Amino acid sequence: MEDATGAAWTYADLDNAATALGHVLTAAGVRRGDRVLIASENCAAAVAALFAAWRLGAVAVPVNARQSAVEMDRIIAHACPRVLLFTSDVSKDAAGHALHHQAAPCLGPWGGLDMVRAPGDDLPGDADVAVVLYTTGTTGDPKGVMLTHANLRFGGATSATFRGMTSHDLIYGVLPITHVFGLCSILLASVHVGATVRLIPRFDVSAVFDGLRRGITLFSGVPQMHALLMAHAEGQGLEQLGSDTLRFVSSGAAPLDPAWKRKAEAFYGVALQNGYGMTESTAGIAATHNAIGDPDTSVGPALPDVEIRIDDAVAGGGNGTGEVLTRGPHVMKGYFRNAEATSQVLGPDGWLRTGDLGCVDDHGRLHIVGRCKELIIHGGFNVYPPEVEAALNDHPDVVQAAVIGRARDGDEDVLAFVQLASGAQLDEAALRTLWRRDWPGTSARRSTSLQTVCPPRPRARSSNTS
Repeated sequence: MEDATGAAWTYADLDNAATALGHVLTAAGVRRGDRVLIASENCAAAVAALFAAWRLGAVAVPVNARQSAVEMDRIIAHACPRVLLFTSDVSKDAAGHALHHQAAPCLGPWGGLDMVRAPGDDLPGDADVAVVLYTTGTTGDPKGVMLTHANLRFGGATSATFRGMTSHDLIYGVLPITHVFGLCSILLASVHVGATVRLIPRFDVSAVFDGLRRGITLFSGVPQMHALLMAHAEGQGLEQLGSDTLRFVSSGAAPLDPAWKRKAEAFYGVALQNGYGMTESTAGIAATHNAIGDPDTSVGPALPDVEIRIDDAVAGGGNGTGEVLTRGPHVMKGYFRNAEATSQVLGPDGWLRTGDLGCVDDHGRLHIVGRCKELIIHGGFNVYPPEVEAALNDHPDVVQAAVIGRARDGDEDVLAFVQLASGAQLDEAALRTLWRRDWPGTSARRSTSLQTVCPPRPRARSSNTS
């Protein structure tokens, strides 16, 4: 395990650090079922904190340190942790939170951690729960997703098997381990097989571009990361990443379109795999295992031991399209201290409602077409934002696009936000022409109005983002 502080831990080193930190947590009053909040960015110390909490039967609450003070305080108030930990050495934001909460340095083999005891609460604990991961819904209220140890073991093992990971792999870990994608599909998958993971605290396109060319064998990211990496290479007059070790690349958290997928595969030199999941499903529900050049833009068939069902009775359903439901060992235990929200998405028969619209093709592959609540209805026709985004992303001057609906005069307009490549001269009229020409569908769909928000000459960002 490697990180930005220069740490180069063996798994024996991780074991020793987790053991030592466990003693510190015990002395601070942490017991089975207590919550231990870890405000961090990716580093070895954060991993030691996770395993230290788990050894005590405590529940880890990983939180991205880049949350605002208001957001952090809201999570702390809901989680009622016994102890707060901050990875101040690798994150100025974590250091700021540590100062706000008057945390003191906690010295040990894990490097720089700050710690403070919190008021906590005598809420009944559940030692089966390994983590509470907070997500913010449309109301802005945080919801704590409870994932069990069995959930995490399943997620890590399934991800490792799907990727064909071994102890000889070197994984680039820039996805935050405070998020389920980075936690299960990167960190725990690496631990499952004893692979080396290089933990990167935050995404910087130049640093990531250079880092991926230094012995990395696996890289998983979100489409925005891939798009920015390709734009960065183009800005240097390069068409390919230029790695002779990279063997697996995947994308998640957003749909793919055929042209963009072909471009990414040419850039990396390997097939771009796609997948689908959510925090409530321990990341994985479905994933592809395609050869390079395969035009498939689905999210693949269900992962082993995972069930998928389509409920076409929801709004926007019909013709085989409906809300995606899933069941299996990946489904969360529920929302922490929120039985009502749990009952709304998790049925007594174990089926989890994802809130996503999808369909299954004749090959058993799942296609995600949008969100149940994000479906745009224009002129009485269903418009799925991912399809519009795919048409816009097909243009070589478009780095990425996002589409939403906007209510007007009893109807909904289709509103697109488009980021162009540096120096591109593509204007709004040309994008409208592209939309009408390239988006497949009925004549009613092709005539749907499209309004774009397009800066005159945006540049591909090189600042930190994730």
